[in-house]
Amino acid sequence: MEDEQPTGIARRRVLGLMTMTVPAAVLTAGVTPPAEAAIGRGGPVRFRPGKAMLGSYLSLRGRTLTESLALRRKQLGRDQRIVHRYYPWTGYAPVSEPEVPPGAVLMVSWDGTFHKRITSGRSDRDIALMATRLAGMRRPIMLRWGWEMNGNWFDWDGTHNGRKPSGYIRSWRRMHRIFREEGATNVAWVWGPNWNSGPDVSWNRFQNYYPGDSYVDWVGVSGYNFSRESPRTLFTPIVDAYGGRKPIVLAETAAIGHGRNTKAPWIRRLSAYVAATPSIGAVVWFDTDNQKGTSRNFRPDTDDEALAAYRKMARSTRFSG
Repeated sequence: MEDEQPTGIARRRVLGLMTMTVPAAVLTAGVTPPAEAAIGRGGPVRFRPGKAMLGSYLSLRGRTLTESLALRRKQLGRDQRIVHRYYPWTGYAPVSEPEVPPGAVLMVSWDGTFHKRITSGRSDRDIALMATRLAGMRRPIMLRWGWEMNGNWFDWDGTHNGRKPSGYIRSWRRMHRIFREEGATNVAWVWGPNWNSGPDVSWNRFQNYYPGDSYVDWVGVSGYNFSRESPRTLFTPIVDAYGGRKPIVLAETAAIGHGRNTKAPWIRRLSAYVAATPSIGAVVWFDTDNQKGTSRNFRPDTDDEALAAYRKMARSTRFSG
């Protein structure tokens, strides 16, 4: 999203074929075999009722990812269950993520492109390359491709593609097929709209972009308290629309301060909301003080009260997934 948009976060960048048999190393990390994935909620990354995974996108000023993970481990007394990374559409298809701990689920937010570049087949080679690279990592991966498609700040959103959400659906399904053909059975597909649509008009409603139950393992949502929105306001529309049949991941969320000691109350409300919402299976905090083009600070440790609230949430039974 563009920095000045009130509905989201600015665009970020983080700069071997595999057989259809899932390796034992992947299975021990929590990935569901293909036969189970067809019937289990969450697909290759299992949804555990009553247990939410807690993770983050970590980009802390002056620290490497390894150093940031160590800081949060010391503060919270636990490891990140999900580590979130951003990949550009082309030019970066890694064969490994050595800084991401082996016991964590890697969540990849992979940029998109204009729909016609995918639906025409011109991007098939790039898609196949990413599929084989992710498959080769042999670890559980949540793939959030083309997120916030109901906004107006990305090449892949409806506004930049003739106001036709159908192109997004065709693109998603084509990519899903290519990943399957390349043996990326360790990848769980996360469809992740923004909590509100921009523009907020009928053709751009998030439901119009949904690829279909057969193509989605998790439903995600991005939402922040930029205008003091409550967690209920941000997430309930998505939960109500899809939580009955798909596990929900709060794929991008965090609190910014609105004055002294305002983060902690919001974190406590988030914890209570997740506790009362059984379909939420994961929460991924946008943990950074280093967002380009803005002075916003999303870190949960900007003051002692906020850190205490975040630590209590992280250590609760509900967040033991």
